[in-house]
Amino acid sequence: MNYISTRGGVQNIPFKEAVMMGLADDGGLLLPEEIPTLTEGDLDALAKYDYPELAFQIISRYATDIPAADLMELIDRSYASFTHPDVTPVVHQDGVYILELFHGPTLAFKDVALQLLGNLFEYLLAERGEKMNILGATSGDTGSAAIYGVRGKKNINIFIMHPHKKVSPIQELQMTTVTDPNVFNIAIRGTFDDGQHIVKETFGDLAFKSRYALGAVNSINWARVLAQIVYYFYAWGQVRKATGCKEVYFSVPTGNFGDIFAGYIAMRMGLPIKKLILATNENNILTRFIRNGDYSIGAVHPSLSPSMDIQKASNFERYLFYLYRGDSDKVRAAMQTFAEGNKLAFTEEEIKRVAEDFMSTSVDSEQTIATIRDFFKKSGYVLDPHTAVGVRAGQELAGGECPVICLATAHPAKFGEAVEKAIGEPPTYPASLQGIDKRDRRCEVLDADLEQIKHYLAENAI
Repeated sequence: MNYISTRGGVQNIPFKEAVMMGLADDGGLLLPEEIPTLTEGDLDALAKYDYPELAFQIISRYATDIPAADLMELIDRSYASFTHPDVTPVVHQDGVYILELFHGPTLAFKDVALQLLGNLFEYLLAERGEKMNILGATSGDTGSAAIYGVRGKKNINIFIMHPHKKVSPIQELQMTTVTDPNVFNIAIRGTFDDGQHIVKETFGDLAFKSRYALGAVNSINWARVLAQIVYYFYAWGQVRKATGCKEVYFSVPTGNFGDIFAGYIAMRMGLPIKKLILATNENNILTRFIRNGDYSIGAVHPSLSPSMDIQKASNFERYLFYLYRGDSDKVRAAMQTFAEGNKLAFTEEEIKRVAEDFMSTSVDSEQTIATIRDFFKKSGYVLDPHTAVGVRAGQELAGGECPVICLATAHPAKFGEAVEKAIGEPPTYPASLQGIDKRDRRCEVLDADLEQIKHYLAENAI
């Protein structure tokens, strides 16, 4: 399996090179040349596997240049760090199926991909005899998951930017209390979008990227999306066993379009998804796009679900490639238009095609609190604010003919203030968070300035 860029300037590169390249050298995002399609018999077989074996069956179709034994060992090692034997268990609560993606080291769905990506990086660097400096930006959960994925690993330094005082207290602590010598936390005076812009601009400086051997952990790295495809198949298999239904809805809280894009690829592979429900908070650029083709940037509004406080969705370009039927020239022109005017327009025919796969709604903070409260009263189950956005959207938009699977993207303890406001008591802290506020911390506060960040990275690069 080879990979291409959405913008057409990179073609025919193998999986290993795609992982190491991160952002394509032409500024685009990498995608497989073709998406493997599965038969009904394939789906029946995949539904019988446990999570690590299922991950191997899916990922091996894309990572064809890694020996099978090596890939299986990497997968086993990655998911051995999860506290639940099913890795991503599915539970039935108040009429919906909750796909719990928070049993990894940092209690968020990002662990599913970043534990694997950290091990992939270490494996490939050892194979090549090289070193890497990872640069990433986070709106909350990616940062800690990336840090835990590579902390203490050989030949890697990691630099993670988060918006200063605009992530939850627990999210900040999970990042800044990791004091391994290869971990560098940067709190930028700005937004997540500012950090993501710095990442893309830095990777776009090819001489700097090469000199400091930059690597990407944000969902611009294809391996992130690939690892997330797996749990769509896993959840579908579990719900099919429970209900006998072959077709399901997935409701996905997202701001960056990465998690739901993994579901879109699963759909293109043949997974019988009736509709993907895209759930946003007040920062609803993606909802506006799906409903009426309005992809225009507004102000970033702080919310109770800060990981979704995003206006520039990093993975949207990947979807554009498919919406534009693989026309990389059109993608490149669209991204240039967006860079210049902060908006894109779509034809009626394109909007109609979007609606064939997606539905969407926006859930504000008041509705989020009400959903957490009402869900807890009915079931005793505690939702985190992001998951509550997804549950509310699923309950509103899904028809009754198919089960609804809602992605639980974080443990409620990561957003204790919102949960306590909703249910009148704080969530139970798992062992990994107990005493976290007493640990040593290390973090540098810098301006959201491209040259300042590049200078800091150059001074501390491995």
